Amino acid sequence: MSEVLRAARRIVVKVGSSLVTNEGRGVDAEAIGNWCRQIAELAAQRREVVMVSSGAIAEGMKRLGWSARPKEIHALQAAAAVGQMGLAQMYESKLRERGIGSAQVLLTHADLADRERYLNARSTLLTLLSLNVIPVINENDTVVTDEIKFGDNDTLGALVANLVEADALVILTDQSGLYSTDPRRDPSARFIDEARAGDPTLERMAGGAGSSIGRGGMITKVLAAKRAAGSGASTVIAWGREPDVLLRLAAGEAIGTLLVAGTAKQAARKQWMADHLQLRGAVVVDDGAVAKLRGEGKSLLPIGIVEVQGEFARGDVVAVRDLRGTEIARGLANYASGEARLLARRPSSEFEALLGCPGESEMIHRDNLVLV
Repeated sequence: MSEVLRAARRIVVKVGSSLVTNEGRGVDAEAIGNWCRQIAELAAQRREVVMVSSGAIAEGMKRLGWSARPKEIHALQAAAAVGQMGLAQMYESKLRERGIGSAQVLLTHADLADRERYLNARSTLLTLLSLNVIPVINENDTVVTDEIKFGDNDTLGALVANLVEADALVILTDQSGLYSTDPRRDPSARFIDEARAGDPTLERMAGGAGSSIGRGGMITKVLAAKRAAGSGASTVIAWGREPDVLLRLAAGEAIGTLLVAGTAKQAARKQWMADHLQLRGAVVVDDGAVAKLRGEGKSLLPIGIVEVQGEFARGDVVAVRDLRGTEIARGLANYASGEARLLARRPSSEFEALLGCPGESEMIHRDNLVLV
């Protein structure tokens, strides 16, 4: 653990609802103040920190006098709208006390599934970090529907780690880490100090939600670590009230459970394309193109395309299928579907005449293509 966190320069910290709101009693000023103090010290070490904070719905429930989390989506949205005010104000005031600026960023799954919005969100977050401003991110619960919800902020933390290409994801929770079984029910449960993110046995170990306030549980944290590992970020799951937990982790101390990423950092963009983007369409290619992609690591040229399926725009992610319909790759299209149909089976020497202007020679450049 020592080298993984000690070497991390960009860290995403996710804190859960039960910690942020002291088990639903309201936004915990002391706890948030402690995390903000540690973030300020990490910033002084020239590290970049992004906060992903739950708690808006729990704080809204408290302000509205509700004892049980509602199930209706409109009630959850109302609670989030009320609670987000107090949550943002607390982070802003506690970070300002340390001389650090903050920014509220609300995201939905659609923001990260859409290529243009993904790039906009990424640019905004990286700009904030360059300005020494701490982004405080939450799911935009006031507008989400069941179709676009992340479902829990552990998943959001992992996707943000991918978004900013973080070195590490730290998930602060009300448990000390991952156990072989639920320690609250099994006194013989074994603590997991370190494991490989994505190991299937970890998912079998993890149980359900541990709190009536939040929606996550250890299983969502294990799956979040698996997602974060796709972009090369290792994950630590630790008790959020451990004294100076962030500073001690950054100093290399072994706290909580470390789930190590097996994916090299340089593979981050391709892994993200493989795992997190919605496919807008597909191109069917001939056997020669398949051989070039698989055997030689080449880009996909329009001359190898025999069919264009669906409707997509330039920059959308599309599947690449062989003549039998098997997906062999996916990547970012240099041409919209209409243009792709025009250029299919054509050599690049004809592109300017067909398009009326010079065009890219590749349908999908190899740097923007990942084999499946």
